Amino acid sequence: MTEAFYYRPLGRDGLARRGEIVTPRGIIRTPAFMPVGTVATVKALYPEQVRDAGADILLGNTYHLMLRPGAERVAKLGGLHKFMRWEKPILTDSGGFQVMSLSKIRKITEEGALFQSHLDGSRHMLSPERSIEIQCLLGSDIQMQFDECIELPAERREVERAMELSLRWAERSRTAFLAQRASGGAGPGQALFGIVQGGTDTDLRRRSAEALVGLDLEGYAVGGLAVGEGHDLMLATLEATLPFLPENKPRYLMGVGTPLDLIEAVRRGIDMFDCVLPTRNGRHGLAYTWGGAVNLRNAVNADDAAPLDPESSCPAARDYSRAYLHHLIRSGEYLGAMILSWVNTVFYQDLMARMRAAIEEGRFADWAEETKARIVTKPAA
Repeated sequence: MTEAFYYRPLGRDGLARRGEIVTPRGIIRTPAFMPVGTVATVKALYPEQVRDAGADILLGNTYHLMLRPGAERVAKLGGLHKFMRWEKPILTDSGGFQVMSLSKIRKITEEGALFQSHLDGSRHMLSPERSIEIQCLLGSDIQMQFDECIELPAERREVERAMELSLRWAERSRTAFLAQRASGGAGPGQALFGIVQGGTDTDLRRRSAEALVGLDLEGYAVGGLAVGEGHDLMLATLEATLPFLPENKPRYLMGVGTPLDLIEAVRRGIDMFDCVLPTRNGRHGLAYTWGGAVNLRNAVNADDAAPLDPESSCPAARDYSRAYLHHLIRSGEYLGAMILSWVNTVFYQDLMARMRAAIEEGRFADWAEETKARIVTKPAA
C-alpha cells in the first residue's frame, strides 16, 4: 500500500481526462463523482450500497461534523472512516460554504468566520487553522482550504475582495496543514486542495489559479460556481480557468451537478465532482434513468407496471414498477426515498464509468452527444 498521494494520467480524448488519484486508502478512478455524506452518512443509503454502486470516495462536511457530533469526539472514536464504516477515501470540504449559507449570524474578518450555529445558536470561530485542525481530527484523505464563497451575481469589487481573502486563507491553510503533518496530525498520504475563486470574472479566476498553483498543493478545485450564474456561464468560466491549472494534479468542480453539467465539465477537463442532487432528488421522487429523468410523483406513473429503468445496473430500478414507486412516494413511505436514492446513486456512478470508458476508447464527443440525446433532451415523464 502506498503512503503517497498523486494523480496518475491514463489517457485523454480532447480535453477530457482519464486518470487515477492514488491514495493510501485506495485508488480513485477519474472522472469521479463523490456521493455527499454530509453528516457521516449518505442519506437513505447503507455504506455498502454506496460502495457497491461504484463510488471510490465520499464527501463529508466540516461545518456539520464540527457542530455534531464534534471533531474531537470523532477523533476519539477512531476517526471518520471507522466512525461511519467507510474504508475508502473521504474528502472533507472546509466548512466555508455552509458558514456563509446556513449560519444565522456570521461575521467575516481577516481571522476567519464568526458564526452562530443553525442547531442551537452557539457561537463559533472557524478560521483556516481551525478548519484544517478539524479535518485532520476527522482523518480525511483530501482536505480543502478554508475559503469564502459568495452568491452570484455580485459586484466585481466584492468578488475580488472575497477572492483575495480566500488566497490569504489558502496560504494559512497550507501552513496549518504542513504543521499538522510535521506533528503527526496529518499523514504523508493526506492531501490539501486549493479552491479557485473569482466569480465569473476571467481575470480574477486567472489570478486566483496562478497564486494557488504557486503554493504547490496536491490538487485544485474550482469553487464558487453553480451559485446562480447559470449553466452556460459556468462552462465559460471553466474554459477560462482550467488552462491555468497544472496537468499533473486533480481538478475538482465543487457542488456540481446535473448529468448535463457533469458531461460538459468532463469535456472541458474536470476530474472530480460532488453534489447532493442524486439523493436529494431521489427523496423527492425524481429518478435519473437512461431514458431521461422521471418524476414518480406524476399521476402518469400510477398505472404503469413497467420497471423504472430496465437498463440500470441497480436491481431496484429493474425490479420495482413505476406504479409501486409512485405509490411509495405519494404515500410518503421511507422505502420510496431509499429506493430512489439508491437508483440515482447507481446512475451517477454508471454515468462516470461510461465517461471513463468513452475517453479510453477515444469517442467521448460522440458518446456525449448520444447520451445527452437520451437523458437530457428527452422530456421527463
